[in-house]
Amino acid sequence: MRWLFVAVIVASTATGEVMQAMGMRRHGEIRDFRPGAIGRAMAALARSRFIIAAVAAMGISFFANLGLLSVADLSFAVPATAITCVLETVLAKYVLKERVNWLRWVGASLVIGGVALVSL
Repeated sequence: MRWLFVAVIVASTATGEVMQAMGMRRHGEIRDFRPGAIGRAMAALARSRFIIAAVAAMGISFFANLGLLSVADLSFAVPATAITCVLETVLAKYVLKERVNWLRWVGASLVIGGVALVSL
């Protein structure tokens, strides 16, 4: 059961992060931090389908995390769900078309090794 929770957390967190990145790229950089401008930016983001999807995915991740913590120790849950970093790196490369250098791939590989050690 705990690996099912881990899978849901990883998938929903990675989906939420990618959707959030897509939504912010479409919105553009927020440069004006006066209260009125912040309010307008928040209103625009609240109408963005990508941001709405990101919030929904992160909500699923949150509740799956609660479920995982009810059946597994925190010392297992946090390292096991770190595999999200690997999936997000892959999605950044292939979905967001980001340039991912070799050091980031090495880092992602180290995370995979750490998750494997924790799962033993």
